[in-house]
Amino acid sequence: MIMKMKITKSILMALALVAFSAQSCKDYLDEDLIAGVAASSYYTTAAGLEDAVDATYFFLREIYSNERAYTLSVFGTDTHTNGADGGYKGFNFYDNTLNSGVDILLQQWTFLYQGINQANAVINRSTAVTDMSEAVKTQRLAEVRFLRAFYYFYLVQTWGDVHFSLEETIGAEVTANKTEQATIYAEGIIPDLEFAIANLPNTQANYGRVTKPAAQFLLGKVYLTRGYQQFGQSGDFDQAETLLTNVIADYNFALVPSHKDLWNQDKQVNSEVIWAVQYSTDLILNGGTGNLPGYINPTIPNAGNRGHLYFGMEYDIQPGMIRDIANGRPFKRFRPTDHLIDLWAEARPNDQRYEDTYKHVWISNNPNNIPVWKQIHVDKGARKADGSLVTVADKGKRRFAVGDTALFIPGPGQDAKWLGDEKLKVRYTVITRQKASYPASTLPTTDPDYYPADAFFYNERLFPTIAKFFDPKRPSIQYEQGSRDWFVMRLADAYLLRAEARFHGNNLSGAADDINVVRTRAAKPGKIAEMQISAGDVTLDRILVERALELDAEQLRWFDLARTGKLVEYVKAYNPLGAANIKDHHIHRPIPQAQIDRTQGGYPQNSGY
Repeated sequence: MIMKMKITKSILMALALVAFSAQSCKDYLDEDLIAGVAASSYYTTAAGLEDAVDATYFFLREIYSNERAYTLSVFGTDTHTNGADGGYKGFNFYDNTLNSGVDILLQQWTFLYQGINQANAVINRSTAVTDMSEAVKTQRLAEVRFLRAFYYFYLVQTWGDVHFSLEETIGAEVTANKTEQATIYAEGIIPDLEFAIANLPNTQANYGRVTKPAAQFLLGKVYLTRGYQQFGQSGDFDQAETLLTNVIADYNFALVPSHKDLWNQDKQVNSEVIWAVQYSTDLILNGGTGNLPGYINPTIPNAGNRGHLYFGMEYDIQPGMIRDIANGRPFKRFRPTDHLIDLWAEARPNDQRYEDTYKHVWISNNPNNIPVWKQIHVDKGARKADGSLVTVADKGKRRFAVGDTALFIPGPGQDAKWLGDEKLKVRYTVITRQKASYPASTLPTTDPDYYPADAFFYNERLFPTIAKFFDPKRPSIQYEQGSRDWFVMRLADAYLLRAEARFHGNNLSGAADDINVVRTRAAKPGKIAEMQISAGDVTLDRILVERALELDAEQLRWFDLARTGKLVEYVKAYNPLGAANIKDHHIHRPIPQAQIDRTQGGYPQNSGY
């Protein structure tokens, strides 16, 4: 049961309605909704082929920027573990709830194969198009072959050996193959990307269309990934280095000055982004229920980057706070592991990235639940806004006002300043990693007002909150479909991938140079020298540390660990909730049960499931 779409113009335009519309560039991919035109005739025209190519991009929006996408790429790693909420914790626990029946596995599988079949349809139907120049047609075919390679690469990274076809599926399909990854790389992914590189322009007038450097980036990562496999070729790492060098050296890409700039929603079209998936502030384009033909599940919300939902702590019920647009709608799905917090604590004295990408202060916005001074604050020497000591006369009075700091997370490496009574000496709530110790002898149980109720510490509801995905442009506090672009490829990633390729080529000096480019941008003022590493510091583990910090939560970590063979090792070492259960077979996901059940003669399940 390789899922497919019925190819009619009305469905394609419903599905691809916004492949890329609107934020801060003049020209984006733009589609018109035209109903009731059969693909058999419409796709063989120039206008039909253009629309069919645009429709092939649609599936990127379902692969990225939703809970399914983050669960499959961030969860169950050394850097992120579960928050309080969410229904897919088996991907973190690696227990028997991570199985072939989980709906998000089928959804991702389906969207990827729908994208592949759409690409196959474009390639198949293009031969009959006569009212388009060969040059334009070749360029459009290069785009869809890039996308087909992209979708297949995601499949093999996730599931290993999978169904492989370069032909359009038109009718009901009841058989399927399970082709070895080596064949899919050699006969599908690599030839498609070589064709794309040969025929794509350096830039595109429509922002969002793929380009030659995007294809070089992807093929570089493909070779890097294949180099780790048993079927890898001896020159894979060298090929990866060459292609990534092309991306870095041959175009006008440049790192933006700081991470703060990179995640500024008004500066999303910038010199660092090699390729991105666009979303829209248009409520019609970004909203809706997703009730479109061709979906495996018509209730899946359509469009919209929902990354802003998943990494927020439960700030909205804390003293002095209520939910608002600026601070997001906290779904509490993913939180940093202690290991990631340790990495940030080590880096932070010289590294600006934590300050630029995590939230530290929440400003009070709710006059109805502001905390009051208690006896313990009097006894511990708390101070009011004017700096004077809190006295018995202040008991019962509000500690701060709307517009003042309500919550503060000092963050990694700063907890030592808040281990004793320090939390009780300030007006706001301080949330730290370690629970402060208050000897029972200091707590008169006869006075219920004398209690350290402000001793907040990290847990599944309260934790350091990554802010780079926040979306203040949403129209309301409950609105889920955000408009932030998703950066699929950016220059800093290209440097770190080339460092990895150079490491495997024993060019440790070159690898250190690449890492240092990224770390120089990350340095705090006056700390550039302290941020530099030497060739002797370069190991695969060191490269993975840098990727954890630079690409924190950017839907890459599971793939990084799976690619490098570090997934099981790192989860056992750094993710206690998954450590006891993870096994070698978890390097791939289970084949969706629906694929097995609906394939004539069955479909082989991945080993271990």
